[in-house]
Amino acid sequence: MAEKSKLNLNRVPIPKQAPEVRKRNFNEVALGYTDEKALEEASRCIACKKAGCKGGCPVNVDIPEFIKAIGAGDMPEAVRILKSKNSLPGICGRVCPQETQCEMTCNLAKKGGPIAIGRLERYVADWERAHPEITKQQKGQISFNGKKVAIIGSGPAGLTCAADLAKLGYRVTIFEALHVAGGVLMYGIPEFRLPKMIVQGEVDYVKSLGVEIKLDHVIGKIATVDELLENGFDAVFLAPGAGAPMFLDIPGENLSGIYSANEFLTRTNLMKAYLFPEYDTPIQVGKRVAVFGAGNVAMDASRCALRLGAEEVYIIYRRSKAEMPARLEERENAEEEGVIFKLLTNPSKFLGDGRGRVKAVELHEMELGEPDASGRPRPIKKPGSEFIMEIDTAIPALGTRPNPIIPSTTKGLKLTKWGTVLTDEATGRTSKDRVWCGGDMATGAATVISAMGAGRRAATDIDTWLRNSN
Repeated sequence: MAEKSKLNLNRVPIPKQAPEVRKRNFNEVALGYTDEKALEEASRCIACKKAGCKGGCPVNVDIPEFIKAIGAGDMPEAVRILKSKNSLPGICGRVCPQETQCEMTCNLAKKGGPIAIGRLERYVADWERAHPEITKQQKGQISFNGKKVAIIGSGPAGLTCAADLAKLGYRVTIFEALHVAGGVLMYGIPEFRLPKMIVQGEVDYVKSLGVEIKLDHVIGKIATVDELLENGFDAVFLAPGAGAPMFLDIPGENLSGIYSANEFLTRTNLMKAYLFPEYDTPIQVGKRVAVFGAGNVAMDASRCALRLGAEEVYIIYRRSKAEMPARLEERENAEEEGVIFKLLTNPSKFLGDGRGRVKAVELHEMELGEPDASGRPRPIKKPGSEFIMEIDTAIPALGTRPNPIIPSTTKGLKLTKWGTVLTDEATGRTSKDRVWCGGDMATGAATVISAMGAGRRAATDIDTWLRNSN
């Protein structure tokens, strides 16, 4: 390990578009490391004998090894190491919350600035995309082992599970309900955070492993899980995500001008409303927009609203900044772009203009009490603190829950009290034989990397089970 006096605790900053420029375009905000900056950041790694970063990675990437390869200038080796554990590095390098996972457990974090693992991961993935011949050389020949696995959903859990199983020789078919593959990566995360060409590139890589993706296939309608098992598939992995939105459940929520964050982001991202009329889907955003919630989805919705022409955008959140679930980077980006945070504030009802459209929201102030079941201070309404705020667009961003279509058509599949599929966290096994589950359908709305981790664990267990079932 390097001597204490030689430790470099100053992370190399990543260049970004200026706030006043980026808030009016949908181009990627973070511009990525140059070769020189990537080498500079990689050189900060102290090659610990006990690398804490590895334990913080849900997909077990060999982090010190790929960073060492960057430092040595051996980019093909960096790609090989990274792709051996992570089939979606271009996505993870952009949206994975490294600050609460691998970077938090980096030994340099105890001193100050951990290695910028996510930024280096993105750098390797972007280098690979510019050198596609490297992936072709490294992929090798895969021999089919005679077993078939169906995967429901092409989001991060489904793509990861599919890639891992394909590398092991399984014939994998992904059934995707939408007209494009990628799940939440396509419909939920804005272009300025995760360009769709990056997602499509990762999807194409998974397909290059021999994975078949069937689009416009709603399992539970076109076919049931039982029918898949009866018609040639040896196992099924459920990873359709959690696409059903949650609402505020207050008076006036059915007024025009109120979108769930799901609808707002799907129209904007997947259906390209920001390019209307070049694309057919319009979206109406007024001058004053209120977004309710403070997770990453709320930040995405608020920043999209700015880019769609809103003059004032507010985040309405019932707790304080310290309790916000959104990544610090996303909160900072939103503030830099001009999003206004109204904290310790909660809505009581929406008010209409007499023609069926929202014109205002009644809010009340909150104060924090004792911690609730989540461990965060419980917000308590301040008596007599009500006030009216004029708005013309509202976006509840309160989270999502699984669509019930698969559970309602699958006999023997047990659910939790929250409507998620009862799943063994270590293996992904469900209560139904030959059926596994992972991602948001098992946990409720969570991060991309946690879904990927679930996909990897399920692939490992599916492989073990199928090999031992003969």
